[in-house]
Amino acid sequence: MISNDIDLIKRGTDEIIDEKSLKDKLNKGIPLTVKAGFDPTAPDLHLGHTILLNKMKQFQDLGHNVIFLIGDFTATIGDPTGKSELRPMMTEDEIKENCKTYKNQVFSILDRKKTKIEYNSKWLKKISASKLIEISSSYSVSRMLERDDFKKRFKQNISISIREFLYPILQGYDSVEMNADIELGGTDQKFNLLMGRHLQSIFSKTKEKQVVITLPLIEGLDGVKKMSKSLGNYIGIKDKPEEMYGKLMSINDELMWKYFELLSFKDLEYIDSLKKDVLSEKKNPKSAKMELAREIVDRFHGPSKAKKAEKNFISVFQNKANPSLDSIESFETAQLPLPNILRDAKVLASTSEARRLIQQKAIKVDDKVFNSPTKLISQGTHLIKVGKKKFLKIKVK
Repeated sequence: MISNDIDLIKRGTDEIIDEKSLKDKLNKGIPLTVKAGFDPTAPDLHLGHTILLNKMKQFQDLGHNVIFLIGDFTATIGDPTGKSELRPMMTEDEIKENCKTYKNQVFSILDRKKTKIEYNSKWLKKISASKLIEISSSYSVSRMLERDDFKKRFKQNISISIREFLYPILQGYDSVEMNADIELGGTDQKFNLLMGRHLQSIFSKTKEKQVVITLPLIEGLDGVKKMSKSLGNYIGIKDKPEEMYGKLMSINDELMWKYFELLSFKDLEYIDSLKKDVLSEKKNPKSAKMELAREIVDRFHGPSKAKKAEKNFISVFQNKANPSLDSIESFETAQLPLPNILRDAKVLASTSEARRLIQQKAIKVDDKVFNSPTKLISQGTHLIKVGKKKFLKIKVK
C-alpha cells in the first residue's frame, strides 16, 4: 500500500517538498529515480553519511532506482554551504583517491546489484561556455545572496568567489541530466536541492520537478557541531569495531536518542518505550547506549565482532584494563612533541588543549603519566591514553 510506503519514507526525515507530489509519483506505480550526491572531499564515509544511505536503501527495498552520485566535478569547486571563507580547491588525484574508497564503502549499506553509480563529471565536463551562461542566467545574484552563508559573508565584506555561486547551479543541473524524481540531502543542502527543482522546471524535457527530501544532520562526538572528519568528531564506518563501539559509548545521553532515531533500525515504538524506561530510571542509560553501540557495530562488522567490542569496552572502561594494541586506531608519525602528534592525529583539536591536559596529568604514554610537552616521542610503537576514554596507538618513525 502507498500509505505504508509513505510512512516508511517519512521516518527520520526533516522536510518533504512537496508531499502531494511524492504521493502522485508513487501512485503511478512505476520505479522512481532517486538520487543523492556525495562530494568526495574526504577519504572515508562516516555515520552521518549513512543517514542518507539508509534512506536510499529504503527506496531500493521499495523497488525504486537508486543512483549514488559522486560529485567528482563539483568537488573541484567545493561546496560553500556553511563556510565562512573560500574552500581550497582539491586536486584531481585527491578526488580520484577518495572516489575509490566511496565506491567500496557504500555497498556496506546499499545493494550492489541495485545501485547505479554516476559521476557528474560525465556531463559537467562537456558543458560549453554558452550553455553555462544559459543555465546561470536563470538565477539572480540577489536570490543567491538569500543563502545564510553568502548573506553573512557579504554583510561582513568577506570575499565570495564566482565559482562558489556556480556550485549550487551545477549541483542543481545534475538533477536535469539525471531526470531525478526524488533527491535526498541533509537539511544544510536545502538551497542546493531546491535549485535542482528550479532548473528542472526550465531545462528538463518534461518540466517535472523532483521531490526534495531533507534529512537531519547528526551531531558528532562533541554533541555540538555536525559530524565531520575535518573536525575530528566523527565515527567512520570503517573504524575498527572496538573503536566504533567506544566512540558510540562516549556520546552524551541526550544525543543518544537522536542517534537511535536516525541510525537505528529498531521500531520507533520500541525506541520510545526504551526512552521512557530510561527517563523513569527503570533502565540505566548506559545499558541503552550499549544496545545502540552493539547494533551499529554489528551492522558494519558482524555480531561476533560486536560482542567482542562490547567485551573489550567492559574490560577497559569498567574493569580499568588497557585495550589490546591491535584494537586501537594506529597513527604513523615522525619524532615530534606529543601535543603536535595528538593534534595531527585529530585526537585533540589543538596543541594548547594537549598541553593543558598534560599539565592536568590526564595523558599517559605506555601507561605512565606524561608530563613533558616539549619532549620528542622516541621511535617505536606507543600506546597513548587521553583522559579516560581516548586511546591512540602511534608508530614513531
